[in-house]
Amino acid sequence: MKKRIMARNILFLCLLFTVGTFCCSCGGGDKDLSNGVTLKIGVSTGETDPRNIAAKEFADEIEKESGGKLKAEIHPSGELGGDAEMIDALAINSGTIDIVITDASNFATYEGTMGISALPFLFDDFETAWEFMDSDIEAEAEKKLVDKNMRVLAHYCNGFRCVTNSKHPIKSPDDMKNLLIRTPQNPVIMDTMTALGANPQPLSFSELYDALRQKTYDAQENPIPVIYNNKLYEVQKYLSVTNHIYSGMCFTISEKIWSRLSEEQKKIIQTAAENSAKSDRENNKKQTEELLQTLKDNGMQVNEPDTKSFAKKSKSVIDKNASAYGRLLDRLNAWLKEKD
Repeated sequence: MKKRIMARNILFLCLLFTVGTFCCSCGGGDKDLSNGVTLKIGVSTGETDPRNIAAKEFADEIEKESGGKLKAEIHPSGELGGDAEMIDALAINSGTIDIVITDASNFATYEGTMGISALPFLFDDFETAWEFMDSDIEAEAEKKLVDKNMRVLAHYCNGFRCVTNSKHPIKSPDDMKNLLIRTPQNPVIMDTMTALGANPQPLSFSELYDALRQKTYDAQENPIPVIYNNKLYEVQKYLSVTNHIYSGMCFTISEKIWSRLSEEQKKIIQTAAENSAKSDRENNKKQTEELLQTLKDNGMQVNEPDTKSFAKKSKSVIDKNASAYGRLLDRLNAWLKEKD
């Protein structure tokens, strides 16, 4: 894992050097917005994923409301890079991407408190998770991203993460022991998998299907819509509905682009982002409820374990991050207590 992280850091430095050279000669990622703008949206998952469907709705709305002066190009399936690479490109204003839609906790490499929504077993249902993502607690973490050229406009939903593998049913944390499991480059998710006994190794989502097909990895963890829409059932036999982490998504725009928009353009984009997020949430919930049977029909062996032992085993992740989240964690615990 250290080698993979080192390789990513080297790639990031190379990208930074290239963009720096480009900035000197061409003005970097700056765009001429006087006659409108076409925003490049990057998504790591395939076109049938709810976030891509909602992103298309966003693109249609801004074009209609702006009379064609605002447009968006959607690049699915990691065309602009994996989640970590797209966040890096946004942070350095590379000009290759203007908006990224990805898990909130993937931003933790730039702002540690962004992992707070992904702590294990926080939420029991979609509505509570959505309410938290729209809360002042999440907003306080997101506010710190602005100085890193990232502004969150709305919250999409990726659903509750579940474990799939090619070895055996996972009925308890003991069944996770030593599984080589793919995760995103995400500290909270990796810590959770480690606490449950698995061996997490990060990998770009665009490489995941082939890695599972070739059995380079034993397992992976993602929400049910992601598992189905990206055909992971073709390369994984067992699905365990662990719901170990809620995956809230941030619809995030380049702050440098945002700051150069007119007030009217900002209003159109903000409204469209919020409208598309509502649509995405409902679609994700609907797919989660309906696709479980479809996955069974496609040959997956599905089990729904008692998650109490998983929650107990992963409590160390919350303890480990207590000092990093500080007051935000206290506010989160108080917020959850009110919901009981």
